[in-house]
Amino acid sequence: MHSDVVASRSAEHRDSRESRNGGPQLDAVSLAIIEQLQEDGRRPYAAIGKAVGLSEAAVRQRVQKLLDQGVMQIVAVTDPLTVGFRRQAMVGVNVEGDVESVADALTAMSECEYVVMTAGSFDLMVEIVCEDDDHLLDVINRRIRAVPGVRSTESFVYLKLKKQTYMWGTR
Repeated sequence: MHSDVVASRSAEHRDSRESRNGGPQLDAVSLAIIEQLQEDGRRPYAAIGKAVGLSEAAVRQRVQKLLDQGVMQIVAVTDPLTVGFRRQAMVGVNVEGDVESVADALTAMSECEYVVMTAGSFDLMVEIVCEDDDHLLDVINRRIRAVPGVRSTESFVYLKLKKQTYMWGTR
């Protein structure tokens, strides 16, 4: 499998990715390790090593380097409903002035799980996870709308989560 994974990654493709995102250079083996962990974040280093053609120790070193560089995280992804958060919403935010300062303020709020600067109808899209509707109302009305520079918000309350995956692979 190692040779198939490595062979499928051309040097030209890797070079264009590296120059485009400006991040750390990732070789085919590091990309294959990431893909292995996206499939199962608890996969043993020995099994990953066998799949990518490295020793367990070499995989451990590479994984630690990828973590240290901020290329990836290994986390437990929960279903918010099962851990006491019954209300989720995506909130579109329009900003007057500096979008980054508003994004920074929203990022500091524990309920804001995902903050993205966008182009289009909204300047920011913010995913919020709350305990209930009252908590959501408080976060939107008293906290987000109170941030200097927030001009308006539009809320999209989640009724049912149909898909949540982090297995987009690597390119």
